[in-house]
Amino acid sequence: MKLNRCMLSAVITTGVIGLATALWADPAHAKKCPECGVVSELKTVKKEGEGSGVGAIAGGVVGGVLGHQVGGGRGKDVATVAGAAGGAYVGHQMEKKSKTKTEYQVLVKMEEGNTRTFTFGSESQFRVGDKVKIVNGKLQRQ
Repeated sequence: MKLNRCMLSAVITTGVIGLATALWADPAHAKKCPECGVVSELKTVKKEGEGSGVGAIAGGVVGGVLGHQVGGGRGKDVATVAGAAGGAYVGHQMEKKSKTKTEYQVLVKMEEGNTRTFTFGSESQFRVGDKVKIVNGKLQRQ
């Protein structure tokens, strides 16, 4: 069967249109939004506080005063030192505990393939699967 020019032109045009449509519909060729993504994970992270020394000093003073009230003679000296040491330790631990805080992290799988983490001081309204966009450095639902 011989193809005339009109039929050949139609076949080529159909093929070009089909190829263009396939490329356009292919997600790999679709334009990606660098600020867009999907919430992939939610984490709760406890950040242990650090002691500055104030708690240890205050605890040592209180422990030393209380220890000094125990016993007499050489025993009083030992009780004072033990009270100061114990008080310093307890004061340090109490200060660390009072400075412990909980952070809430939202992990976002970006359209370009990387993962970004956003940290909040309280639980966020985002849920796994939410489509989000970064606007002015802040996370928003799409």
